[in-house]
Amino acid sequence: MHDPDNGFAERLREELARRRMSRQALADMARVSLSTLEKALSGSRPFTLATVVRIEEALGTPLRGKTGQEPASAHDLAPEHMGAYSRAAVRWIEQDYLTLRASFDTTGAVYAYRSRIFWDDGAGYLRFIEGERPDGVYAQSGYVSMPTLSGHIYLVTNEAGQHRLMMLGRPTRDARMFGLLSTLQFGAGSQLVPVACPIAFVPAVQLDDVENGLIDTDHAHFSTCKDILDHAMENDFCRWRQ
Repeated sequence: MHDPDNGFAERLREELARRRMSRQALADMARVSLSTLEKALSGSRPFTLATVVRIEEALGTPLRGKTGQEPASAHDLAPEHMGAYSRAAVRWIEQDYLTLRASFDTTGAVYAYRSRIFWDDGAGYLRFIEGERPDGVYAQSGYVSMPTLSGHIYLVTNEAGQHRLMMLGRPTRDARMFGLLSTLQFGAGSQLVPVACPIAFVPAVQLDDVENGLIDTDHAHFSTCKDILDHAMENDFCRWRQ
């Protein structure tokens, strides 16, 4: 097994400390096991190139040392099919968010987890990635489309042709974004059922004391989170029709 960069572990530990990010959060975001991450950071096993790439993508920053060869040219303009937005024009959206949506399993409850939107230098467009979800196996990642035509923000997951979509309105004055999530939920047995619900993206610094996971009616932050989520439909950021 080849270690692509002997100094990678040290730089990664420094990056985690700088961001005050837990190893579990990084493992969820990069979709690697915590055990694999812990062993590599302790030096008991080397990082594989695939793991290094996933970690750099999750953090949105390169951590490998220079090899004398320049990386792939960075782009400052997203592809046309994503809206052809420039990096300078979308810097405001690059941050960590507390994501709130309706719980699919507990009626009336809210589900919370962290999301991060960042510019991928190598790809030349915005990406998003979810982390710190108790159900980490279902964490999503993908690209961000921002066409001027509709004025909306689209967070798209495409895994082997299977899609999940979030449509968000432009941010409010307090930098929050509201919209609709469309995804798949487990039904009877292994059946997958289409499901949709309102969703809210709140800058993480505004609600840094809210825990991830299920927020039911007995939770200390239920009223706050439910009021924020209800804002999506009450203020016409999305509509529900039957």
